[in-house]
Amino acid sequence: MSTDGLSAYFDDLEICSPAERERQLFAALPDQIAHAQATTEFYQQALAGVDPLAITSRTALAGLPVTRKSALKALQAARPPFGGLVARGEAIGRVFQSPGPIYEPQGNEPNFWRAARALHAAGFRAGDLVHNSFSYHFTPGGWIFDDGARALGCLVFPAGVGQTEQQAEALAALRTTGYCGTPGFLRTLLEKCRELGLDHASLSKALVSGEALPPSLRELLAGYGVDVYQAYATADLGVIAYETSARAGLVVDEGVIVEIVRPGTGDPLPVGEVGEVLVTLLSAAYPLIRFATGDLSKILDGPSPCGRTNMRLAGWMGRADQTTKIKGMFVHPEQVAEILKAHPGLDKARVVVGSEDNRDTMTVRLETDQAIDIALVAATVKAVTKLSAVIELVAPGSLPNDGKVIDDQRTYQ
Repeated sequence: MSTDGLSAYFDDLEICSPAERERQLFAALPDQIAHAQATTEFYQQALAGVDPLAITSRTALAGLPVTRKSALKALQAARPPFGGLVARGEAIGRVFQSPGPIYEPQGNEPNFWRAARALHAAGFRAGDLVHNSFSYHFTPGGWIFDDGARALGCLVFPAGVGQTEQQAEALAALRTTGYCGTPGFLRTLLEKCRELGLDHASLSKALVSGEALPPSLRELLAGYGVDVYQAYATADLGVIAYETSARAGLVVDEGVIVEIVRPGTGDPLPVGEVGEVLVTLLSAAYPLIRFATGDLSKILDGPSPCGRTNMRLAGWMGRADQTTKIKGMFVHPEQVAEILKAHPGLDKARVVVGSEDNRDTMTVRLETDQAIDIALVAATVKAVTKLSAVIELVAPGSLPNDGKVIDDQRTYQ
């Protein structure tokens, strides 16, 4: 970590060449995979037969199976409390429960969730007093940012959620300089300060997560004198990516490997294509490999104008799990991918669900520039989904780049 409180960068990793970063990450990955195989019941089985020494590139990584967040509830019920995913011999200091329920571990090392880097990019420095309004109850949100702030040398007021008037009074009395929490509650807090005539001028910066930050809300908060940055974080993984002064997407954290894949598969997508976020976590205690978050995003082309050189994400763009019930049958993104793979001349697919006279309809739109046997594709769709569908062939680039492979357009009257 930088020892200069005014440094623009948390450490030199942020500005190393992309080639050097890839070299370092994929030099460390074989040891991480071997560690996961040796110390976790889950990966001992899931990665059985995998030679860790062969996993030294993104192409090799893409050949490993995906671990889905949506599977954690069942895994943890079978092997409580963590589904066999926590490494034996690694110290766990806390356990949290998120909706599902899903249980998440916190290792004992400082800055376990890597929030310090995101806070630093948002302007937080040693000596700042941070008002942390993320919840400290059940879920790890409060602890993620508390942990990162203290790793930077900040003092933390653990406000948690609720009690808006008391929080406003504390913010004014303590002369708080920074805020962590949702952007919506920051607005509520500042409005309460104004309503009560409390001085909030000391509060100049914020790192927010957990909700959308539309430009209008960012502008409104700036009107209160607060410079707001975003972090993309989850309870399982901690901080995945963070905003910088460039306001040009979110820079991926140095402690993770991120892939964007076609929803329902583990197949990587090119830069600019919307897909599901997969994260490989370089953590000794919780060595998640190709962990599917269920979130949609895309990779932005080129480095950030702020000088940081890591991959950039466009931010949260929706949910990847688009499983939909059609005519009483569930259709999954994995099935759409199976249809594509059965016909190599197809580039992209989208199932459009509609309704006519209160009856479900299903249309499969397929991008291709080749002559395709529609009847053969229809037979594949029927075999895979057990449903009949209208097949439409469209030109490459016709389908929206929004990550949707199942688009439910039904309306009910």
